[in-house]
Amino acid sequence: MSEHVRVRFAPSPTGHLHIGGARTAIYNWAFARRHGGTFILRIEDTDPERSTEENTQAILRAMEWLGLDYNEGPVVGGEYGPYFQTQRFASYADALERLKTAGASYPCFCTSADLEIKREAGRIQGGFAGYDRTCRSIDADTAAARIAAGEPHVWRLKVPEQRGDIVFPDAVRGEVSFPVDAVDDLVLVRTDGTATYNFAVTVDDVTMAITHVIRGDDHLSNTPKQILIYEALGEPVPVFAHLSMILGADGKRLSKRHGATSVESYRDQGFLPEAVMNYLALLGWSLDGETTVFSRETLAENFSLDRVSRNPAIFDDEKLEWLNGVYVREMSAQTLVDQMVPYLQAAGFLSPEEVSTRRDWLLRLAPLISERVKRLDEVVPMVGFLFADTVVIEESALAKVLGKEGAGVALDACRETLAGLSAFDAATIEAALREVPERVGVKPKVVFQAVRVAVSGTTVSPPLFEVLELLGREQTLARIDVARKYAVE
Repeated sequence: MSEHVRVRFAPSPTGHLHIGGARTAIYNWAFARRHGGTFILRIEDTDPERSTEENTQAILRAMEWLGLDYNEGPVVGGEYGPYFQTQRFASYADALERLKTAGASYPCFCTSADLEIKREAGRIQGGFAGYDRTCRSIDADTAAARIAAGEPHVWRLKVPEQRGDIVFPDAVRGEVSFPVDAVDDLVLVRTDGTATYNFAVTVDDVTMAITHVIRGDDHLSNTPKQILIYEALGEPVPVFAHLSMILGADGKRLSKRHGATSVESYRDQGFLPEAVMNYLALLGWSLDGETTVFSRETLAENFSLDRVSRNPAIFDDEKLEWLNGVYVREMSAQTLVDQMVPYLQAAGFLSPEEVSTRRDWLLRLAPLISERVKRLDEVVPMVGFLFADTVVIEESALAKVLGKEGAGVALDACRETLAGLSAFDAATIEAALREVPERVGVKPKVVFQAVRVAVSGTTVSPPLFEVLELLGREQTLARIDVARKYAVE
């Protein structure tokens, strides 16, 4: 690719970053990195009622969390700024003047009521229901006089009447064609002087020298209008690549009814940014058709638009959880501790001081849970009993385990054995407790489950012998004493 690649991700801060938008950002980032190009973040904040600073900050946080570092944009700046649409009004005014000078735009004085009457007439007649170009024939002097008199007006694009169909190569979909006679003389600037979406986006892409526009296919219908604006401005048309939608398991467009949809909601659930980025990249693109787990570096080195599918992708929470589990298992103990500490602190299990004083203890805990959790928020319920002064034994465990014949005998024997150990490490504990079942004539499952329930309050926990080591002798014996009161002989 000979020209310097410049791509942009242009979210609207009317909400948090949706995972569909995140995938678009990932593809733009990866494409830029693959080609040594420039990745730009531009905030399209021209909706005054819905655009908020809070949403802008949420988008910036989500981008940072995913590791989508941009070369130009808010915070980092750049020579093609500013990077908020509300700060770019002067460029829209300049572009409109260029179109006026070229005779490619004209003022329209039709009111909203006039336009609705025209549309309704078009629908009844079964023909074109768009603007009938009434004001296109008004001579320049008359139009200027009406403007000078303060008559409300918009500025429209003068779509060439002899132009053929609008055909463009889409890097994902192949050749796409739109009949030009189905395109209105679209409004460029409203009566209040603000630019419409299609005009602002096109002018931004021109003035930012965007070479490739990679975006969702919900924008496909905007493309012929934008191409006409490029041509009217005498500017080169960028390469377009429209990405298919992400659907829920029910085959409908992903939305809140399918559960969490924002990037930050997945972060809060304990998903890792590497896993989310990896999974979203797979929703429409593949490395080789087989590889599922890959790093951001691998994505950046290998991403190409010709491997992006035209078919909609299905978002599967179970697959994302599985992939997240892979990343958790691949973490070092040091990294896993760093990741799980905030969750333990939020649950009130660790004070700031204990984060450092209990570091070695946490490093011993980490390997016990890495194979057993898929999300980091699962750590708290899994290990909460280790931080409690006492445990509450689940009703089901009381009945199914401590209520079984021999449970009391097993706990007595295990307590005596553990109290007499010279060392209290997992290997010593295991060797000693393995001898208990045969010695007291109770099945191993009954013995070990009784101890597990006694120390954790439940029938499921990390590996028993390592758990006892982490609890320590005093805490272990105290919990067995409490559980013994409920155990059947």
